[in-house]
Amino acid sequence: MQGEMNFIIEGGKKLSGTVTVSRSKNGAVALLAASLLNQGTTTLERVPKIEEVHRLIEVLRSLGISVTWEGSNVLITPPEKISLESIDRTAAMKTRSILMFIGPLIHLFKKFELPQSGGCTLGLRTVRPHLMALEKFGVTITATSDTYLIEHTALAPTEVVLYESGDTATINALLAAARIPGTSVIKYASANYQVQEVCGFLRELGVGIEGLGTTTITVHGTPDIHKDVRYTVAEDPTDAMFFIAAAVVTHSAITITAAPIEFLEVEMLILEKMGLQFSITNHRISENGITKLVDIHIEPSELIAVPEKIHPRPYPGLNIDNLPFFAVIATQAKGTTLIHDWVYEKRAIYYTELDRLGATTQLHDPHRISIEGPTHLKAAEVVCPPALRPATIILVAMLGAKGRSTLRNVYSINRGYEDILNRLQQLGASIEAPH
Repeated sequence: MQGEMNFIIEGGKKLSGTVTVSRSKNGAVALLAASLLNQGTTTLERVPKIEEVHRLIEVLRSLGISVTWEGSNVLITPPEKISLESIDRTAAMKTRSILMFIGPLIHLFKKFELPQSGGCTLGLRTVRPHLMALEKFGVTITATSDTYLIEHTALAPTEVVLYESGDTATINALLAAARIPGTSVIKYASANYQVQEVCGFLRELGVGIEGLGTTTITVHGTPDIHKDVRYTVAEDPTDAMFFIAAAVVTHSAITITAAPIEFLEVEMLILEKMGLQFSITNHRISENGITKLVDIHIEPSELIAVPEKIHPRPYPGLNIDNLPFFAVIATQAKGTTLIHDWVYEKRAIYYTELDRLGATTQLHDPHRISIEGPTHLKAAEVVCPPALRPATIILVAMLGAKGRSTLRNVYSINRGYEDILNRLQQLGASIEAPH
C-alpha cells in the first residue's frame, strides 16, 4: 500500500514513568463542526494533530474558511459567504464526523448536499437517529448511495426525543437548535464528554444551555452569533484507557496524569473488581471549567475475570469506545471474560484478531465474544483492522507480547491518537515506525 506506515514493536518489556492524557479526538472534531455556527473568529486551543482533525480542516478550508495552526491552537475565521460548491469530497468521505456539519449548515443553506461519510468500518452505523432528530426542526434528509441531500423551508424550535442516545446525533440536534430563536428541548440526549464539550462551547458563543451533563438539554437559541471566542479542548478518556490497558497488559507501574475521571469511573470499578491495584490523586478541573481530572497510578497486578458480562452503555455507563480495551485486558485475567459489544454490527469480530498474538477467544455471534486468560501473548505480524479501537488493542497486545511484532498500515490508529509512538517510547516501549 502506497504511503503505508507500519509499527515495529519489540514486546514484553515493562513500561515505567508518567504520561499525560492527550486532548480529545471526538471533542476536537465536534468543536470544529460547531465553529461553523460562529461568524466571528473561533480559536480552539490544544487541538490534537490527528488524521481525523486534518480531514475536517481540509473540508473547512475547501468551503472558503480560513483555518490556521498556531502551535497546537487552531484559528477559524469564516468568509463573508461559505460556498459548498468546492467541498473536498475526498476528505469528507474519509470521516464520519462530516455528519455533524448538517446541524450548523442548515442555518446557512435551505438546500445543500454533503458527501456520504466514511471513517471506521463498523457495519451500518445507521444515520437514521440524525434524520429523526433533525426532522423535528423542519429538516428533511435524503440519503443516496454517495450523498446526503438536506433541505428545509423554515426552521422552528421544538422538542426532540432522540431515538438513541448517540453522541453525534445529540451534537447535531444541539447545533441545529443553537441558532433557532426560541427554546428547544433535547430528550434522551447523550451526556458523553464530547457533548459536554459542545455545550460548554455553545455557552461561550452566547447560546443558553441548561442540563449540561444530563439526558435532557434545553437550548435557548440565538439567531446571530458573531463573537471572537477561545475554547480549550478537554482531555480524552479513550487516550487514558489506552495507557491503562498498556500498563495492565505489560504488567507495569505507570502514572497517567490529567485523566477525565467522570468518563472512566465504571471502567476503573470493573478493573478494581478484576484485582487491579491503582490509586487516584490530584483532583482538579480542565481549562473548560467542566471536565474533572485526576492522576491515576497503576501497579502491576494479578487479574481475575469478572463473572458479569462487560458491556457498554451511554454515559454514565462504560464508554463504548473504551470497551475494546477490555478484550486485550481479558487476555491477562484468570478465567473467562464475556464481552458484549451490542452497539456495532461487527466490531466484536475484530477482537478475534487477538488470536494471532496467542489469545484464546470464542466468537459467539457478531456482538459477543469470550476470552480465556491468562495468556502469554506472542509476537506476530498483523495488518491493522480498519477501525480505530480494534486497531489500538492489537498495538496494546503487541506491547505485551514477547518478541518482535509488526503492525501494518496504522492509519486507523493515527486517526485518533496523537504522537502515540513518541509517548510510548518515553514510557520505555521499544517501538518504531521505519520509513
